[in-house]
Amino acid sequence: MKALFTDYQYDSIRQELEILSATGAEIIDLQQDKSLALAEAVRTADVIIVQYADINAGLIATMENCKMIIKYGIGVNNIDVVAATEKGIYVCNVPDYGIDEVSNSAVAMILSLHRKLPATQSALRKGVWGYDVMVPVKRLAGSVLGLVGLGRIPSLVAKKMAGFGVEIIACDPYVNPAYAAALGVKLVDFETLYKESDIISIHCALTDETHHMFNADVFKAMKTGAIIVNTARGPVICEDDLVAALEAGEIAGAGLDTFEVEPIAAENPLLSMENVICTPHVAWYSEQAIENVQRGAAEDAARVLRGEAPKNPVNKPVG
Repeated sequence: MKALFTDYQYDSIRQELEILSATGAEIIDLQQDKSLALAEAVRTADVIIVQYADINAGLIATMENCKMIIKYGIGVNNIDVVAATEKGIYVCNVPDYGIDEVSNSAVAMILSLHRKLPATQSALRKGVWGYDVMVPVKRLAGSVLGLVGLGRIPSLVAKKMAGFGVEIIACDPYVNPAYAAALGVKLVDFETLYKESDIISIHCALTDETHHMFNADVFKAMKTGAIIVNTARGPVICEDDLVAALEAGEIAGAGLDTFEVEPIAAENPLLSMENVICTPHVAWYSEQAIENVQRGAAEDAARVLRGEAPKNPVNKPVG
């Protein structure tokens, strides 16, 4: 049996090595061993642990033994899930490692943008005293918060924001209505959400259906005082349309942890807008989250190496 690490950003994978070594598997670490090409390494691997490497259909077609490809993280956009499914390979992720961190980041952006803190701080540093730069700001209580998705992370956002007296609505065709009701969340369709929300927080996966779901037409239909926060996947928003909407005053602000192209280009106009908060895809980060995602990936890989079913598959392999 072979366990393959394609790439990772962590200082150490010691705990993964301990977990996987206990299965008796041979461990190949391409991050440390540059003598072996990715195309050759995946051919005979039984499980593959990946972070950013492009595991495309061409690579998957060459895999002879692979039973699982697992992502360090939640989004599996760099793995061709359809090709893996047809090849009989599980694609897995670690869906719960940083949900508290991401929900806190979303809430922090919401509160900061609502109170217009970036613009106010910038004005104060230029010697401007007073609240003129903030005008207008409406009371947060009574505002409508719209959640795009109602999975683990947005559910925590809903719980945390409920204390601020906001009305919470959500668009998620896959959620149980009873679950939403228990959270105090009203389920609505997408059009209702973007038209009625004062604050929109995006938490959906990136799919063909969600790609550029926030575009020029949607921004024009949103409230002029609305703010939008994205801690999910960048391409859910058409950035060119977002820039245009912000410049035209069609919406009031945006908080972005993810972007259409990452890393974001230094000349991207979003970086110079005082009604925009940009962070470099770090909403998930804490020391505990790093430990949890590394351990979670290794433990699920070990399950498959022992002949057990994985804990967190995102597909149902054929055959």
